[in-house]
Amino acid sequence: MKLLPAWAVLLTATVLFLSAGAGARAQKAIIPVVPKPEAPKVFAASNAKARAAWQKHLTLGPNDVINISYYGKSELDRANLLIGPDGRLSYLQAQGVMASGLTIDELRDVMTTEIAKYYRNPRLMISPGEFRSKKFYILGKIVDKGAFTLDRPLTLLEGVAQAGGLETGLYQLNTVELADFQRSFLIRNRQRVAVDFEKLFREGDLSQNILLEPDDYLYFPSANNNEIYVLGSVKSPGAQGLDMNANVLQVVTLAGGFTERAFKERVLVVRGSLDHPQRIIVDCGAALAAKALSFRLQPRDIIYVSDQPWARVEDLADLAATSFIETVVTIWTGGNIGPLITHPFVPTLK
Repeated sequence: MKLLPAWAVLLTATVLFLSAGAGARAQKAIIPVVPKPEAPKVFAASNAKARAAWQKHLTLGPNDVINISYYGKSELDRANLLIGPDGRLSYLQAQGVMASGLTIDELRDVMTTEIAKYYRNPRLMISPGEFRSKKFYILGKIVDKGAFTLDRPLTLLEGVAQAGGLETGLYQLNTVELADFQRSFLIRNRQRVAVDFEKLFREGDLSQNILLEPDDYLYFPSANNNEIYVLGSVKSPGAQGLDMNANVLQVVTLAGGFTERAFKERVLVVRGSLDHPQRIIVDCGAALAAKALSFRLQPRDIIYVSDQPWARVEDLADLAATSFIETVVTIWTGGNIGPLITHPFVPTLK
């Protein structure tokens, strides 16, 4: 191995020493960069669209009441501030702030951001006073029919209890509920929720006792109702009184008869529970031609006439149930509630 000259060894050592010193000085010269604090987030009511169902119970809305306290400046405290019908709220210089759809914490952040434009380092505290914006509806064979405030988490049974419970009557000296649990339903977001009311009320199956949500619609039809429903492609769809020994053709005639587009060869009769119905196909075309007898009906049957040929009875049964629910909602809201519910809806099944 060949040794380096002395002058080369000395030069190499000097370069290494100077490099190490420069690196140390450079390291000492580094100044850490501290990120600026983020500005408070401003929440919009549109955030509510992404919320889970349970979170919607905690959001504010029109006619809710809140209290605002300004830490260290009690003269700026305001109690019983009402959120307007348009969902907006005003406090000091923060005028017309959209509060609808926000939680209490989100509203505090928005208000703090607005007030900080006029006051130095404001500290606001907001507490709920009264929740009035969230409601649910119960109609039918219920003691107190109408709209009820959903100001706390409520189960289906608790909601019925808040409405005074189900109507009862005497049958063979026994007290019985007058509601038809097979035809009872719960509508949420324009869709029927799968709840087995018979299991809940007859068997005490608490797995059916779900939590109510804002704008839920509960309906308990009468168990003593002998009406039937003629729906679909007839001239006057709706409820019809049932005479003894009435058949499909007689009831369709009472409903104004078939429309021009009615598919008479496969008329569906739905009998029994909405969740587990018995489905019967009737050939009214053959009955009209005197080639077959028309089918005899029972109380609370649903007759559905399609406007086009169909093959899958399951699909038409869903349409029949949906049409039944829509008809019941229209009859009750128009004839019994009046202006209480002003926006009719068309439910769909899942």
